[in-house]
Amino acid sequence: MDNVVIFSLSSSKQLTEEIVNILGVQQGEIAVTHFADGEILVEPQQSVRGKHVFIIQSTCAPVNDTIMEVLICLDACKRASCREVTCVIPYYGYARQDRKARARQPITSRLVADLLQAAGADRVVSVDLHAPQIQGYFKIPSDNLTAVDMIGQYFRNKKLQGVVVVSPDHGGAIRARNLANSIPDSSIAIIDKRRSTPNVAEALNLIGEVRGKDCIIIDDLVDTGGSLLSCVNMLKEHGALDIYCAATHGVFSKNALQKIGESGVKEFIVTNSIERSEEELAKVPNIKVLSIALLLAKGIEAISCNKPISNVYKLFHSDEE
Repeated sequence: MDNVVIFSLSSSKQLTEEIVNILGVQQGEIAVTHFADGEILVEPQQSVRGKHVFIIQSTCAPVNDTIMEVLICLDACKRASCREVTCVIPYYGYARQDRKARARQPITSRLVADLLQAAGADRVVSVDLHAPQIQGYFKIPSDNLTAVDMIGQYFRNKKLQGVVVVSPDHGGAIRARNLANSIPDSSIAIIDKRRSTPNVAEALNLIGEVRGKDCIIIDDLVDTGGSLLSCVNMLKEHGALDIYCAATHGVFSKNALQKIGESGVKEFIVTNSIERSEEELAKVPNIKVLSIALLLAKGIEAISCNKPISNVYKLFHSDEE
């Protein structure tokens, strides 16, 4: 990987440090400046001429700033004569605005895709997009990696027996099935819920049997935590025993962390696609953070060496830690 440069912007510094340590390469030097008027300047501090540049940045809060950092970095690298730029975006901001649910609504996730391509991105790598069809918004190669295999390995190592994997809505049924397939002797259930307004959801019906069984609620992200708590309460009402939760992206807006800590959930599994301080997470003892650094490092290695990126999932098919 002598011809590769890996840059970290503002939101994924710890994750990038883990990735470069796994790959055994030096992290690229780059300066990100936020001016008093809100403007942003991104300047690579080393030559990228003829290099394959990887920009690692989750476009999480402050979403507009983190997206602009990526766009400006793309422009800077292209103007500095890099050979190719791959944007590694573990958490893809605006992914939930993926369709016109009502009249006159924008499709902002498509707009973000257009902006990345206009700024010069040659490839985009993401993790567990909210809607897989977002890949189709790109005219450049787009890889949507998943943390489900890694989460499955974690629960296999816990030796749970006869668990029920629960999807909090019908749209996540495939995700729940994929997790159940990686955990021996497990079944799935689906919660029918209604979303009246943004960030407000109500669980209505449960499809499946959870009485007397441990449950794992699996979702792509958790934002305010209201929908999650609604699902947890319904499972308790239907006689579930220990309840675990897992999500790739911990957005954790407002008082979500406090809600999770008081929810009665035995363990909440989340990845570090969105970074949180140790002090913040220490207040919620039932949260367990899994690192996606190995997943992304092997993905970067496969892309830079022109190897199949799907091979990275073999890493999590073994129960060895």
